[in-house]
Amino acid sequence: MRKQYFFSLLVLLPLLILTSCATYYQQNIKFQTSVANGELPKAKELLESDKGKTGKNRILYLFNKGWLNWMMNENTESNTALEEADKMIEDQQKNYGLEALALITNPNVKPYKPEDFEVVLVNYFKALNYLNIGKYSDALVEVRRVNEKLNQLNDKYPDHKNRYQDDAFAHIVMGLIYDANHEYNDAFVAYRNALNVYENSYKTNFNIQVPEQLKWDLMRAAYRTGFNEELRFYEQKFNLKYETKPNDGGELVFFWHNGFGPVKSEWSINFTKTSSNNGFVTFANEQYGMSFPIYIGDKSDNEKSGFSKLSFLRIAFPKYLERKPIFTNADITANGKTYSLQFAQDINGIAFKTLNDRMLREMGNAILRLATKKALEAAARKENENLGSAISIVNALTEKTDTRNWQTLPYSISYTRITLPAGENVIDFSAYSHNPSTPKKETLKFNIIKGKTIFYTYTSIESLPPVE
Repeated sequence: MRKQYFFSLLVLLPLLILTSCATYYQQNIKFQTSVANGELPKAKELLESDKGKTGKNRILYLFNKGWLNWMMNENTESNTALEEADKMIEDQQKNYGLEALALITNPNVKPYKPEDFEVVLVNYFKALNYLNIGKYSDALVEVRRVNEKLNQLNDKYPDHKNRYQDDAFAHIVMGLIYDANHEYNDAFVAYRNALNVYENSYKTNFNIQVPEQLKWDLMRAAYRTGFNEELRFYEQKFNLKYETKPNDGGELVFFWHNGFGPVKSEWSINFTKTSSNNGFVTFANEQYGMSFPIYIGDKSDNEKSGFSKLSFLRIAFPKYLERKPIFTNADITANGKTYSLQFAQDINGIAFKTLNDRMLREMGNAILRLATKKALEAAARKENENLGSAISIVNALTEKTDTRNWQTLPYSISYTRITLPAGENVIDFSAYSHNPSTPKKETLKFNIIKGKTIFYTYTSIESLPPVE
């Protein structure tokens, strides 16, 4: 039986040789290049012709389809794709056959399981689609789900939770939508929650300060709700003085998506077997201060023998490669007044920290995976030297980490809210790079209705390629 199983692996050898080196980003470089060049129709054509639209990578296909539809103002189509992705994530069940195969090959054989921050960004983009078509109540439902999902995800990690446990920007968007609906009490609560997350989590974990716009919105919501004591408290806390201003027009909430988030590559770490007793073998890395005991008491005698001969493991893990955006900051100008777009969400930073937290949780499983492969190799070699050598080759080729990820997400999100007179308004958007003499400029027009709020998202796709 074992020989038949090993033989089935050997049949895959040519395929493993062809696919063992390229990362997911490299395998999809034509699509990524089209996206980076702003050739969205071409990117859409490439996406639809991709064999990955079915099978284990369907969620990634739906992520990219939803993003492309959103970029092309196809909001209903975008939400259809994202809703399917959302349901697939909720319905993901362990396929134990694939789990077993992954244990002796690598995680790429399984359907893609999104990172926690990717899971909740599905709802953020669904909310943007609803905002674009004026369905603010539906948008509010989606934004609420961001932090509901984060709570559910972190409940699964009692021993090592993510540093990304609450989303400050989601609270801001909730507050902005409540504000647009003139529900100022709820807006105040949402803004206050956002402030708490920035101060207690984002500042420490992601080096993000409280946006000035949030401070003013919080004080304004307190004033409109009649929370005079709270207004005075925040005026003192922020060292600002809130002043009411007449508003005979409407408001524009302007989001700026800058650049692209990171892509996954891989790195490796060495572990040495330090002990073996009471049914456990322990592998450790002194440099990183890591030690992981693995129970092998339920293994076969041949596998135990294989484990006993192991002294060293080199394990592959995913890592992120940053794609630095070309632009560092931006502003909008209306009626002679300039408003800075304030940094509010660091998706790049959240990605790096979330992956690091996951790796600390899953290191033991990775060690078990490779140790099992090595033990099976030793067991096969004991039965047949040639078979053992062949398995050794297969193991070397399949010791590959999962480099799949959602690669059309923005690097960061900034925003501002401005008051505009009713009627048509001309807005000048300017984005600045390290060479401030050549900003990118674009003129936009908005029809403002008295007492109403418009939401708009501007995307700058200009980014540098990923670097090691």
